[in-house]
Amino acid sequence: MRVLGWIGPGTWPAVVQALRQRPDADQLHLVTVCDPDAALPPGPGSLFGRGHRPHDDDPTRVALSEQEARDLLDQAVAALGRACTAEVLTGRTERVVVEAAGHADRIVLARDGDRSRLGPHSLGRDIRFVLDHAPSTVELLWPESPPALSTIPPPPARPGWGNSPNDPPVHT
Repeated sequence: MRVLGWIGPGTWPAVVQALRQRPDADQLHLVTVCDPDAALPPGPGSLFGRGHRPHDDDPTRVALSEQEARDLLDQAVAALGRACTAEVLTGRTERVVVEAAGHADRIVLARDGDRSRLGPHSLGRDIRFVLDHAPSTVELLWPESPPALSTIPPPPARPGWGNSPNDPPVHT
């Protein structure tokens, strides 16, 4: 099986740990991304909805220089401690990772958003895009122990479901 490991700042140790558990017959390929656009301020078209790329206001966006990306990848390869190939991808992070996933049977990645609670905010923008568009099986990891189930956000209030202020009290 061809397995792609997405090595991201702050989350790569969990990916490496998961890859260490893969069968020896698997072909492992590690990638990280140098996204020159990640550090750019929003352009004039950023107020028009789709196409807006959050930058400084998105804490999950980390702009790595080419050298920083290579250093991160070298650390991951050394920590993996088994045969693999490794590559620094250049371009829009979410796009180049999806393209690389097209050559793999499985992609392994880790949550990079708010990891203090369960829910959609535990996924950063690029991770969300890859989950939505990956042409292969995705293995999504918590970089550390997952939060308690009690951290799930409450459901939205819906009239008639017993959770809206306008609903009559439910007697049991």
